Amino acid sequence: MSLEHAILIALEERTGSGYELARRFDRSIGYFWGASHQQIYRTLKRMVDRGWVHLEEVAQDGRPDKKVYRASDGGREELRRWLAESAEPATIRNELAVKVRGASLGDIDTVLAEIERHRDRHAERLDVYRAIEKRDFPDPARLSGQGLHQYLVLRGGIRAEQGFVDWCEEMAEAIRRDHHPEGEA
Repeated sequence: MSLEHAILIALEERTGSGYELARRFDRSIGYFWGASHQQIYRTLKRMVDRGWVHLEEVAQDGRPDKKVYRASDGGREELRRWLAESAEPATIRNELAVKVRGASLGDIDTVLAEIERHRDRHAERLDVYRAIEKRDFPDPARLSGQGLHQYLVLRGGIRAEQGFVDWCEEMAEAIRRDHHPEGEA
């Protein structure tokens, strides 16, 4: 997948300025496909050049013109092409897993602290996802179309974050038990 496809989906959901799009990435799709604001602006320019996105300049009083982006017919065609492509299952690439695998070669307590830090970060993100679920999807049984699709992605994020929290807790408990057997300080 490319950032272009994530941007096309976001623009199909709602047109907006580069700033608005970057903020939506920070609060929504960016949890699943991250991009810096600079990457988003560079990619929008490239997408305009390719004809995938239309740019409209809207005059504003006392401020520079606002650039509003929306997906073009060419962009929707590219999105349909990409959606029809087969995708390979994601490969997990996790630095923490490699550190845990090599924990016996270094300072176990440092690796344990890293596991706990990751657990806390995943727990924070899980709390954010659950708050979004409560706020935006109070009655998931009534969802359909775009709302259902957004909810399903959020549920995947909730399950993944809960899985990481559980995994980190499992690892921390096992390493503590192994590294500090009962009776040792």
